[in-house]
Amino acid sequence: MNVSDKIGILKGIGPRKSEIFLQHNIETIEDLVYFFPRKYEDRRKTTPISQLEPGKDFLISGKVLSRRYKATSYKRNSPLSLLVGDGTDTIEIVFFNGRYIANLFNINGEYSFYGRVSVNLERKQMVHPEFFRAGDPADIRGIVPVYPAIKGISQNEIRRLQLQVKEVYEQIEEWLPEKLVRENRLASPSYAVENIHFPKDGRQMLQGKFRMVFDELLTLETGLCYMKNGTVRDRGGVVIDTSCASEFIDALPFTLTEGQLSAWRDIEQDLSTDKVMNRLIQGDVGSGKTVIAQLCMFLCARSGYQSVIMAPTELLAKQHLVSFRETFSTYDINIDLLCSSMKTSEKNAVTERLKSGETDILIGTHAVIQPGVEFKNLGLVITDEQHRFGVNQRSILTRKGDNPNVMVMTATPIPRTLAVILYGDLDISQIRTMPAGRKAIKTYAVNGDMRNRAYDFVKDELKKGRQAYVVAPLIEESESIDAKSAEELYEELVDRFRAFKVALIHGNLKQREKDEIMDAFVSGEIDVLVSTVVIEVGINVPNATIMVIENSERFGLAQMHQLRGRVGRGCEQSYCFLICHNESRIARERNEIMASTTDGFEIAEADLQLRGPGEIFGTRQHGLPEMHISDLIRHADILEQAKDIAKEIIDNDPDLTSPAYAPLKSRIKKMFGENIKLEL
Repeated sequence: MNVSDKIGILKGIGPRKSEIFLQHNIETIEDLVYFFPRKYEDRRKTTPISQLEPGKDFLISGKVLSRRYKATSYKRNSPLSLLVGDGTDTIEIVFFNGRYIANLFNINGEYSFYGRVSVNLERKQMVHPEFFRAGDPADIRGIVPVYPAIKGISQNEIRRLQLQVKEVYEQIEEWLPEKLVRENRLASPSYAVENIHFPKDGRQMLQGKFRMVFDELLTLETGLCYMKNGTVRDRGGVVIDTSCASEFIDALPFTLTEGQLSAWRDIEQDLSTDKVMNRLIQGDVGSGKTVIAQLCMFLCARSGYQSVIMAPTELLAKQHLVSFRETFSTYDINIDLLCSSMKTSEKNAVTERLKSGETDILIGTHAVIQPGVEFKNLGLVITDEQHRFGVNQRSILTRKGDNPNVMVMTATPIPRTLAVILYGDLDISQIRTMPAGRKAIKTYAVNGDMRNRAYDFVKDELKKGRQAYVVAPLIEESESIDAKSAEELYEELVDRFRAFKVALIHGNLKQREKDEIMDAFVSGEIDVLVSTVVIEVGINVPNATIMVIENSERFGLAQMHQLRGRVGRGCEQSYCFLICHNESRIARERNEIMASTTDGFEIAEADLQLRGPGEIFGTRQHGLPEMHISDLIRHADILEQAKDIAKEIIDNDPDLTSPAYAPLKSRIKKMFGENIKLEL
């Protein structure tokens, strides 16, 4: 067996399961080896049933004393109930759908069960535990890995597969220079992988995990440093004349906030020199980032250069088009839109005007980075909602000009200490103040008992002519997750709000369908929009005054803050209801934070303190390469360590030409993809 072999050679992997694994980017033995556990369960010893505590996970062993299961033709999901005893006490084991496993248990047969203990009618109970017959090789004891869920593949199957490929661990060679390994006291890669999948104790597991996290973050940071080194920011860039900025600012129907003026002063200094601007503008939803972008694009046009702003969705791009044309209506500035859904003839006309220089400002989606889109004299590149784009996409757009200035905008606040590490190739400006007169969104944490009152309030707002969003964490109902689905909510609200138009939108709809629904909501034809987080970015509906987030316990703080930012965009008072169906401590803390502040930066800091994995940002959400084992928040100390090492590596060897860095170079190319332009 070789690490490059396809997983189809493994026992138990046929074409169907190969396809399932491929959907999760697991194609080869090596991919499976680097499919790491998300957590561990302590199954080093069994606990007597008499000593079990409700609310905790335990491993128990005992005999099946009785078995209750009645199959019926009209009810497919008949429950299976087992009474299990170990001599100290008894416990009820329940499987709600017992049809497939009822015959696996024999009276007086001995089994092991692992799961969470609860109490039902004064009897100890385990619901849907993992189970093994006594003597079964799959009855894993010790520190047991739990892998990310793959629909159609059980945890036991993944563990058996890892056991099959264990022999290839020794093929994983050391790839870092010896000096680096010694100075950072790193375990070998083969030792690390073995002790992540099959830890003998907690210490060895942590040693292995540290090595794999270090490897991943060093690869990430060296790739970012490599790209930063390639931005030629110290070579001559486009100089923009900022002397007529006051003409634009004075004509605005409002006064810029101190936060906007502070960001503008940073940008003005960048644009007026021949050093290429690479600046991140962080600001909450509604803080006024777009008008700063418009100011820069105005100056660009006045200086004889073109500019482009890339938005993550077609809806947001079209909203920008309306806003920009209104702002620039009194100026001789030509604005065009370029989106994938446009007719070929329309696209061709836009690209011709762009190439000739007739177009001053281009607004578009990913379509602007496609081959064939050429600028005559590109001076400024802006990416809106940067977390929806990859680093590579920004680089592709930048290469369409001769060292154009770059501005990156995000409404996802990130603690500055983390932003400096994450966006190491960018200077950072923050807009911390909100425009005067904007009413703070009133936020209320609501439990299940108060849910009906919250929806009564929504109905009162609808009667006033307002609109509402209702967000669910799932599209469809799930057996394994206790949460409201968007489809379930839609059916409920159609019945509850019969006098109003209710619509459903989610990520599984075709883009055309989503656009039609959103256009109808923007125009006021739809009163209530039931949605998943697909509406998190790119919607500006001033008449929408209510955001209801169902099962708020299933959302991260930053995500809830982004969702809340969809309302509060008009002159009317807006409201956000966080309906929590889980009264856990973490859920209560999150809701209290959301109800106490609307400052995204405060929320980001609180998120960091809570240390919830992926709470501030997930790697996919923010356009970075996918991380297999690292968490950019919890491993921030290792990330900073990797950043320093990466900088030293690139300073000494900018193109990674040394043979010692050949494996690192290969890993960077694999992580970032072809667009990093590394020559191997």
